[in-house]
Amino acid sequence: MKRFVWMGIGVAIGVIAFRKISEAQSNLGPAGLNRAVGRLADGVYDFADAVRAGMHERETDLRAALGIDSQDVARR
Repeated sequence: MKRFVWMGIGVAIGVIAFRKISEAQSNLGPAGLNRAVGRLADGVYDFADAVRAGMHERETDLRAALGIDSQDVARR
């Protein structure tokens, strides 16, 4: 009876190890690398977009404080 218990434990450990190794291989392969680079590019794009929006908002605030007409700038 002990042998069946230990054999079951060994099989369970083997299945878990196989799944972990398969997951690691998929993350390290070309597809996993593409996903990681895509996430990084999306993060950089979102950051740059937030910076641009902040710059535009601050420029609008400064123009309003200085009394500069934004229509003159749009024609340039």
